[in-house]
Amino acid sequence: MANAAGLAAGYALDALIGDPRRGHPVAGFGTLAGALERRLYQPQRSAGVAYAALAVGVPVVLAGAAAAATRNRPLARAALVAAGTWTVLGGRTLRREAETMSRALRRADLPAARGRLGHLCGRDPSALDEAELARATVESVAENTSDAVVAPLVWGAVAGLPGLLGYRAANTLDAMVGHRSDRYARFGTAAARLDDLLNLVPSRLTGLLTVAAAPLVRGDRSRAWHVWRRDRADHPSPNAGQCEAAMAGALGVRLGGRNVYFGRAEVRPFLGDGPRPEARHISRAARLSGTVGLAALGVTVAYAASSRPRRAGLRWAVERLRAVR
Repeated sequence: MANAAGLAAGYALDALIGDPRRGHPVAGFGTLAGALERRLYQPQRSAGVAYAALAVGVPVVLAGAAAAATRNRPLARAALVAAGTWTVLGGRTLRREAETMSRALRRADLPAARGRLGHLCGRDPSALDEAELARATVESVAENTSDAVVAPLVWGAVAGLPGLLGYRAANTLDAMVGHRSDRYARFGTAAARLDDLLNLVPSRLTGLLTVAAAPLVRGDRSRAWHVWRRDRADHPSPNAGQCEAAMAGALGVRLGGRNVYFGRAEVRPFLGDGPRPEARHISRAARLSGTVGLAALGVTVAYAASSRPRRAGLRWAVERLRAVR
């Protein structure tokens, strides 16, 4: 119950306050992870494994020690989980950035819109027009609804404070070294694979909740379900396609196409059947993201408050092990 209360309180703090403008703990972790990278970097996968193990393992161990120290102090445990949840969530900031982009595009202020895109994703905005800026924003909102909201809640419900901090550490490493480039092609593999693994369940939950919530933004649930089932595996990422396909179906737009990441281009399959996104679709995507986050909070708090799902999961795992033997 302490973990469940902490998740709810941390979510409320994020919804009311958002990310701190200065001294964000995740930014501090990124600085430390960058220093560790400079010491350990070699263009080898083994070096990347050591880097990911240290950068993720240390926060998990420290969080585990804090959780153990508050095992019999539910109020202190709830306060720790609330602080951790607030630290790792980014729902309010994500929606605020999306609305800022929407306003810039509605004013036809392309320089301002291009200047804001870096707050949402790593694409080169210099040659993007309104439709491509809107598409990039909608895709970022879809993917980050899982990465910045649903996934932290899921891992907080499953593993408490260690789950919260461990997930955010892994997700931050993926953003830092998990992309495809000459420097990180081998060194970043471990971080990228770990992030993929941790997001397998949250991304699919995000897709399902997006489909379910589609009518709240004037979307068609059956169309969203159809697009999600049909297109989710077409994306090169095993997880991003789950979120983007569901968002495309819910909004009735077509996502995907050619993306340029400062000298590196990728052509991705189209997701959805409708027109290209516009500024108005960004606002709908932001509202849908908020609804999905609230629904995910309900699911994860209910899970954290009950021991029955965990006991059932343990019995299932034991049965599978026995079957293998």
